[in-house]
Amino acid sequence: MNRKESIERLAHEEFDICIIGAGASGAGCALDAVLRGYTVALIDKQDFASETSSKSTKLIHGGVRYLEQAFKKLDFGQLKQVRHGLEERHIVLNNAPHLARPLPLLTPVASWLEGLYFSIGLMMYDSFATNDSLPKSKWLSKKDVLARMPTLNKSKLHSAVLYYDGQLDDARYCLALTQSASEGGAVVANYMEVVGFNKETNGKVTGVQVTDALSGVGIEIKSKLVVNCTGPFSDKIRLMANPGLPERIRPSKGVHVVLPYETLNSDHAMLIPKTSDGRVVFAIPFEGAMMIGTTDTESNGFDTESALNREEKQYLVDTLNPYLAQPIDITKLKAGFGGLRPLLSADPGKSTKSLLRDHEVEIDDETNLVSLLGGKWTTYRLMAKDTIDQVDGIFKRKNACSTDTHILAGGENYDFEAWKALRSTYSLPAEVCQHLVRKYGCRAKEVCELTWANPSLKMLLHADHPYIGAEVVYTATHEMAVTPRDFLARRIRLEITDWQAALDSVERVCDLMAPVLAWTEEQKIEYSRSYRSLLVGFMQEAGLTAK
Repeated sequence: MNRKESIERLAHEEFDICIIGAGASGAGCALDAVLRGYTVALIDKQDFASETSSKSTKLIHGGVRYLEQAFKKLDFGQLKQVRHGLEERHIVLNNAPHLARPLPLLTPVASWLEGLYFSIGLMMYDSFATNDSLPKSKWLSKKDVLARMPTLNKSKLHSAVLYYDGQLDDARYCLALTQSASEGGAVVANYMEVVGFNKETNGKVTGVQVTDALSGVGIEIKSKLVVNCTGPFSDKIRLMANPGLPERIRPSKGVHVVLPYETLNSDHAMLIPKTSDGRVVFAIPFEGAMMIGTTDTESNGFDTESALNREEKQYLVDTLNPYLAQPIDITKLKAGFGGLRPLLSADPGKSTKSLLRDHEVEIDDETNLVSLLGGKWTTYRLMAKDTIDQVDGIFKRKNACSTDTHILAGGENYDFEAWKALRSTYSLPAEVCQHLVRKYGCRAKEVCELTWANPSLKMLLHADHPYIGAEVVYTATHEMAVTPRDFLARRIRLEITDWQAALDSVERVCDLMAPVLAWTEEQKIEYSRSYRSLLVGFMQEAGLTAK
């Protein structure tokens, strides 16, 4: 994935399909399309997965809440959502075993009756999961629950129901999709903003006008078909192509709070079944921390990034506190993040809480623009399949979809125990090697090899985290990381797990990226200054003070 070469090709080649948006759905579409034999361009206004696709709750699931609502309201649309999610769950787990894995979740209950209610519900949830190897749910005694999650409030705990879903590193999973599409022949570039469309005299779109956000240079991408996969920003692209279309997306803001791992002190997650606004909230271990989320509020904030504020922080902390023996010390907040859900609606009167996370493929008769609207992470592959099936119809082809068995970049012959060989060969700490194998899969060795020529790349970026300098060089060289935020927020996940550590690491990351990307001294200083300012702003918004 070489950005300079990609931009050159985008300017001079013609493609069957140009996909706008390199989040989960866009990258999924790109992979599906190249596997079916199409020539594909994949572009994004920012970095890969920079918006919704890196800001999820990191769960691969059918949706326990959807199942409950399906039976309470006799809503078969919700039931379909659960079935689709659970059908796709095992595929997401299998296709990138280095980035996705089973996650045990506990649902604490306060009485025998509550326990029975959730046991029956989760047994039904299990029954929808076919072709699945995850363990089945079971009702645990109070003693067993406290052995698994010792920080719970004993006086209010009767028992808990254990069940399993999947967990993924969403940003790196999206990157693996993008890498796989690139290695299959797609031409991929980040920081390419769509500013207009080229059209034939009959109004059909024949190309995309884009501006390189890093250089300011404009190019035109020639394409027989354009697919809009921009999630919560889909209406902007739709209306740019055809101002007469109705708006379809109702964005909903969801935020997460990140606290020390010791808050739960468990490798199990928790489903919090009772909240003040009727949502389901999760407390989940992730990357050595524990995150709580998510909220659901109406949002029209397209021009500013969704960030955690003090009220949202308090709501999430107040939601978890009743279940804990010791109340959360809010001064120990490590980070937080927010994102927009691309909820699909034809009814402006509905609240976002009542909208399904379903998807729709729209083909505009006037412009021929294809838009993939709505959806969620777990069903990204099904969404992409439905979209490229429609593309097949437009091109009058009939190609088989093979993404259900396609192992993603880094997942080939994955073996977690390979970390031991890395430790022995490269004299790196065990926790560093385990981290590298979990993030780069079978390509972890390529990261380690950089330390032969430059042993200083073995140094930790921060004493509290297992990330090393070699990763900065590797991601800037092979994974199209072109800013310090690309690396700290998405190639590794330090921005969303530890703001202060990310702030402390910015200068060294910039020092390592600068020679790889041929930055001037002025560019390096500006990248460091602007990203540090962003992090400090996040901390201030959440009521924290940077050190």
